[in-house]
Amino acid sequence: MPEICRFLGIIIVIYYNEHNPPHFHVKYNEHRATIDIRELRILEGNLPQRVLALVLEWSFLHRNELLADWELAREGKPLQKIDPLT
Repeated sequence: MPEICRFLGIIIVIYYNEHNPPHFHVKYNEHRATIDIRELRILEGNLPQRVLALVLEWSFLHRNELLADWELAREGKPLQKIDPLT
């Protein structure tokens, strides 16, 4: 699993060979969601409101790094870890 960040029980991953638009996956307990990197909105799934707020705050702060990891994944290269929300 290409995990790029983990904080407060939230796991963020970007998979290789994914379809557009650029997105990442969030896992939190039994919840799963796919988040659009550019628009910062849920494409699929659901998260508790509080977790979604934390993920959106984190992704806003790290949008450029997420897009860079998206491109690395598309090229089949190793992903860079991204700092957790502090």
